[in-house]
Amino acid sequence: MRSAASDKTLPIPAPGGEFLLYQTDDGTTRLQVRIAGETVWLTQRLMAELFQKDVRTINEHIRNVFEEGELMPDPAIRKFRITAEDGKSYETLHYNLDVIISVGYRVKSHRGTQFRIWATQRLREYIVKGFTLDDERLKQAGGGNYFDELLARIRDIRSAEKVFWRKVLEIYATSIDYDPRVEASQRFFATVQNKMHWAAHGHTAAEVIAERADATKPNMGLTSWAGRRPRKADVAVAKNYLTATELEELNLIVSMYLDFAELQARRRRPMYMQDWIAKLDDFMRAGEREILTHTGKVSHELAAAKAETEFDTYRTQQLAEPSQVETDFEEAVERLKKLPPPRKRKHNP
Repeated sequence: MRSAASDKTLPIPAPGGEFLLYQTDDGTTRLQVRIAGETVWLTQRLMAELFQKDVRTINEHIRNVFEEGELMPDPAIRKFRITAEDGKSYETLHYNLDVIISVGYRVKSHRGTQFRIWATQRLREYIVKGFTLDDERLKQAGGGNYFDELLARIRDIRSAEKVFWRKVLEIYATSIDYDPRVEASQRFFATVQNKMHWAAHGHTAAEVIAERADATKPNMGLTSWAGRRPRKADVAVAKNYLTATELEELNLIVSMYLDFAELQARRRRPMYMQDWIAKLDDFMRAGEREILTHTGKVSHELAAAKAETEFDTYRTQQLAEPSQVETDFEEAVERLKKLPPPRKRKHNP
């Protein structure tokens, strides 16, 4: 894999080279490439991050690309001197855009699939038309920037009047590899509410419902509901049983999420789905909150059934009690009974 060109140590490539693969809100796969020096240079570590695979897997694919004669090492490989986190400079192998594309066609991952979808669409367009154009880039005189779009999206989430945990889900949906169908998304959607509830008050959502739904309490133990009076649909929602302090705790966690998301976008650091899953626990840990590591003592189905039973009892009690109008009417009748009888009129002869 070595070549005369790869033995030369070159200065770090011009800043600004970038290779981002992401999905737009409508599910379209988009590729953002920012060229530096007429190509893009990535290390094996950066390619591993791009395609969400182990560095060893990327190394194996690159080796096969050269061994099979798909590409020649020179001019595909260059050494650049980079400064590591320890402050020291190291000579590191970088691979050009041709290698990145070749690896993208070989790697087996969700990210690899996204890349191949995009590349196949471009290739088909080229075969049919004889050329391919990035229409969005032409419309926007140079192309929209993923991170600018991401910042705008985060600000929209921040300003939206939505329930706290829905904001967290929308932040998660900004992941550069977001796909609601993959296992990581399904796992996140299934656990985010419980993790946040646990951090705020030490119970899962189901446990809150099961413990606080009580027909003998005012409003059945609810602290908030949608209409004028509690309905059956309200009693199976854990948030409706929380105190003001608990709600504030949850909103603080969401604010940390938003601040972190905006900071990452400003620093041009894309977040992947698995990053947000790990970050949720990190936020809880930083706030010295207990991390939920189990599914809880009560299932959602049992909690909902218990809440509905309590609601039926509560409604029966409510119906047995006179309404406010009935009470007012009865009190008016009692007051009328206490009034002196009207005097009889005297008839003039």
